[in-house]
Amino acid sequence: MNGTVLASLLSGARIMPVLTIPSAASAGALADALAAGGATCAEVTFRTPDAEQALKTMAAHGGLTVGAGTVLTPEQAERAVTAGARFIVSPGYDEQVVAKCGELGVPVVPGIATATELMRALRAGLDTVKLFPAEALGGLATLRALSAPFPQARFVPTGGIDAERLTAYLPEPAVLAVGGSWMATRTHLAHGDYTAIRRLTAEAVGRSTR
Repeated sequence: MNGTVLASLLSGARIMPVLTIPSAASAGALADALAAGGATCAEVTFRTPDAEQALKTMAAHGGLTVGAGTVLTPEQAERAVTAGARFIVSPGYDEQVVAKCGELGVPVVPGIATATELMRALRAGLDTVKLFPAEALGGLATLRALSAPFPQARFVPTGGIDAERLTAYLPEPAVLAVGGSWMATRTHLAHGDYTAIRRLTAEAVGRSTR
């Protein structure tokens, strides 16, 4: 079951910063700011040319458990693990990506949007999935509707969630963690505003432990 391993990697934290990093040059300072804010993990999305190097830098930096997000192919999964990713996140459910992660021995959190996709994930032996895009799919109402017939499933809702919506998701028993990009946006990174990143991360972590 991927949820047990992922929960261990999260070390009790229920916040997962989702990072789209335009330049690997900012990766070290970003890792420091997130860790100073109390984050224990982060997801580096494979959406930019520098994503692989940024992941490698953050994984070697210490202080954070770093995973790779927006992984679409088995080849990307392999490259991510080679760069230091401890877990893989995908926007959808892909059998080949899930199988490759099994071969690599890393937990994978595939994205699902329907009960059919959730059933496929459960059949593959996964008990934790990413509800994506959470807010566009109906947010808490959809999460509760899916968790009712599948009480064994845990969710990492991501997509459209901000600091205000965070507090609505956290009390849900089916929610393992909440992913979001508001803690470290492209604008923050473009301006090198690591003070804001540290503050927003600390606020999110504080809300998750209340």
